[in-house]
Amino acid sequence: MADVPLGGQMLWKLDGDERVLHLRHNDSELWRPYEEFPQYMLPDPEGFSKGIATFLALLKKDWTAIKS
Repeated sequence: MADVPLGGQMLWKLDGDERVLHLRHNDSELWRPYEEFPQYMLPDPEGFSKGIATFLALLKKDWTAIKS
């Protein structure tokens, strides 16, 4: 995660009955599932939402959580 750009955006979206983290670098980009950013992905603990470990790590890199 050392090469992660600062200041991206994160959003939780429902995928069926599961919450999945979506990311974008700025307002002009479309939201994409976090799995499309393998350079940022971290393994999630069992039983947590898909992307929670990545979400917490990106918060530390000044990424913003957007309300849906």
